[in-house]
Amino acid sequence: MKERELRRRCRKLLKELDIGPPLDVEVLCARLGERRGKPIRLMAYPLEVPGPFGCWIATSSADYIFYQAETTKSHQDHIILHELGHMLADHHPHGDAEPADFLRGPAPGLDPDAVHRALRRSSYDDAHEWEAETVATIILEWASVLNYTIPRRAADRDLRRIQGALGDHQGWL
Repeated sequence: MKERELRRRCRKLLKELDIGPPLDVEVLCARLGERRGKPIRLMAYPLEVPGPFGCWIATSSADYIFYQAETTKSHQDHIILHELGHMLADHHPHGDAEPADFLRGPAPGLDPDAVHRALRRSSYDDAHEWEAETVATIILEWASVLNYTIPRRAADRDLRRIQGALGDHQGWL
């Protein structure tokens, strides 16, 4: 997928999910989970270094995003957005790998087959990794600009409509 298409998809998704500045990655995950019909569970875990910073495990009842617990909040947000990028770009696991023990501890209820499928993600090619990283970068770029340039949205829906009609263009367009 080209960068222009990724930008269009990100913009559309953020607008549809009513994600406004300041960006809250947990709110984004909650709303995206509702849209996908299953929750996205964020799992901070001290992943071994060197190794992956994050991992997405898709099950029939939930999507799990494991991310490095021992890093900064901004890096954690980037890791989570990268994993969301795989979802948004419609990536599907493929390839073979053995389940890693680190995934069994934090979520012992996960089906071993789900863990196995998730670890196949390590076989994504460079194009898939580029797409996921581009999605994370696009969202973070927009958030860094919008978080500091757009006035806070009013809590009241009617007041937000008035702000939208009378104010400068706001949001992800």
